[in-house]
Amino acid sequence: MRITHVFQSQVVSGSPVQAGDITVTPQSRALIVRLRFGGLVWRRPTAVLVERAGQTSRIPIVDVTRVVQLALLGASVFVFLITVRIQSSRRKENRP
Repeated sequence: MRITHVFQSQVVSGSPVQAGDITVTPQSRALIVRLRFGGLVWRRPTAVLVERAGQTSRIPIVDVTRVVQLALLGASVFVFLITVRIQSSRRKENRP
């Protein structure tokens, strides 16, 4: 089984909602994993398409939780590297 058959990523548009002369359509990115015994679909919102008077604008959705998670991961790696560096220098100082 090839990797392209197992993993797929695609942009999916939801059902449009109309209010007056404005049409709003949600968009999400779907990660699809197909395995022999089943599969998994993971979606996350990416944008909202707003159509008004014949013009369409795309409003991106910022995933604040993901931004915070990546910032915490980066800070953790930084603290780990600093700790390793400090311990390494202390070991060198304590050697006779």
